[in-house]
Amino acid sequence: MAKTKKFENRTLILYTLALANFIHIVDSMLIMPLGDIFIKEFEISSQQYSYLVSAYALSAFVSSLVGVFYLDRFDRRRALLLIYTGFGIGTLACAFAQSYLQLVSLRILTGFFGGMLGALVLSVISDLYKFKERGAAMGIIFTAFSAASALGIPIGIYLAASSTWHLPFLILGVLAILICVFMYFFFPEMQEHLSQQSEKVDFVKTLKNIFGDPNQVNALLAGFILVIAHFMIIPYISPYLIKNVGLTQFEISYQFFFGGIATIITSPYIGRLTDKYGVMRVFTIVMFLSFIPTVLITNLAPISIGIAITYTTIFFITGTGRMISPNTIITAAAGVANRGSFMSVKSALQQLAIGLSSIVGGRIVVIGADGYFHHYEYVGYLSIAFGIIAIFMVRRIKVAEGN
Repeated sequence: MAKTKKFENRTLILYTLALANFIHIVDSMLIMPLGDIFIKEFEISSQQYSYLVSAYALSAFVSSLVGVFYLDRFDRRRALLLIYTGFGIGTLACAFAQSYLQLVSLRILTGFFGGMLGALVLSVISDLYKFKERGAAMGIIFTAFSAASALGIPIGIYLAASSTWHLPFLILGVLAILICVFMYFFFPEMQEHLSQQSEKVDFVKTLKNIFGDPNQVNALLAGFILVIAHFMIIPYISPYLIKNVGLTQFEISYQFFFGGIATIITSPYIGRLTDKYGVMRVFTIVMFLSFIPTVLITNLAPISIGIAITYTTIFFITGTGRMISPNTIITAAAGVANRGSFMSVKSALQQLAIGLSSIVGGRIVVIGADGYFHHYEYVGYLSIAFGIIAIFMVRRIKVAEGN
């Protein structure tokens, strides 16, 4: 009965998870474009703001490590309900934060549940869809990323600019709780994976299978460096555009709208170029192209909104594009036997890279007595340096057998 119900409802489950993923991504990204609001309201420094950004990611890093060993040991439905309920409560609570410390603490709580959510969603989809039809299902799930940039973030910025920053978190939290209620009544039990689990969690064997393979270690480090290069300048783009360039809080939403729309168009094309011309050729070209908007954005003076949004849109295209090619080979560095554990560790390191890059950026960028951000250009140059290192590391990755 459970199998039949699962088969009948899998399309409903797929689109529900896509919506849940959309809310999760908007929540995790929304702190960054609202940076200027938080800096003013809480009267915090750029370094303190970096802690606010990194709180979610570092907490997600810890929970992702926990998920490596435990996510596969529970019924998928129960795990989803527990994790997404915790995420929804954390997001809803953020809407009522009245101080900087309260908000940082609640972002840690939300990140702990959010860190496991992405891996669990992909696990559910892999359980429901066979390999030959899984690509289309994954495509629907991953449209949440572009939709979050093109729709979710601009709407969140508009609500915060026209009302208060509390409002978008309130709406996201309520929507997450409603999705939890829907999952409780309409999602079937999903336990087929439990028959393949041993009675004991073997921590040593799981870690040895990954870190005992130099190719997997190199792939994980390459992905780690790649995320640092990508994320180094991102937390400060919006506050910098407001303070140094002269855009309004509402105008900041344009960078996400046009950037999100652009990546919807260009990302599939970059993926096809990767298949046609090879990972390293496409990756190297796109990486070097991404250095151009990186330098332009981090050195911007007051200019028209049209030019500013053009630069950020080019960064969206090349910044997202330089992640596509290398990830095709990074994900192929592990064999079938331990691919799930490898991907969980990769996810954990990605969250760690996001958190660390934000903290490092906060150490470099300072808010001067004139109210402007200073030394942002050095963050841009550091991002470029990590990008060049990533090129050499990705070049060393080999495709494992069975891919």
